[in-house]
Amino acid sequence: MTIRNVSAIICCFILACAALLPAARADDWNQMTKLEFSQPIEIPGGVLPAGPYWFVLQDSQGGDRNVVQIFSADWSKIDATLLAVPAYRQKATNDTEIEFAERQHQKPEALLKWYYPGRLTGHEFLYSARHETEFARDKKRDELTDPLDLASGKLSTRR
Repeated sequence: MTIRNVSAIICCFILACAALLPAARADDWNQMTKLEFSQPIEIPGGVLPAGPYWFVLQDSQGGDRNVVQIFSADWSKIDATLLAVPAYRQKATNDTEIEFAERQHQKPEALLKWYYPGRLTGHEFLYSARHETEFARDKKRDELTDPLDLASGKLSTRR
């Protein structure tokens, strides 16, 4: 092997690493999370049927990190684009955490908050004032899901 060949291999390796570096951080930046619901879930402005969904922070140029997009499992359509406000928790976990309002009268549970693993700041979804009043009366339930289970497409919950 000549020095020229070795130099070419090193250059290719450096370029490949540089090209892959942003992709390696993409999940953390956009907080991409796959969640699967076994029953319909209420979100602001509608209801998601039972099934798998991808939750992703919208990539905005203005730096607003409070717009959450919900995609179908195969990424073929956007099921919802939701506004959120920062939500804070006291202790970060290694799991995705979601908070529901347990509804009465045969209404689906409402998705209130979503926290990405390792983060103290999450996303609280904005509902109408009427819904907020209802949710204040409803019992709350947190669920944790292991990121490894998310990779397999399963939502494992612990209560």
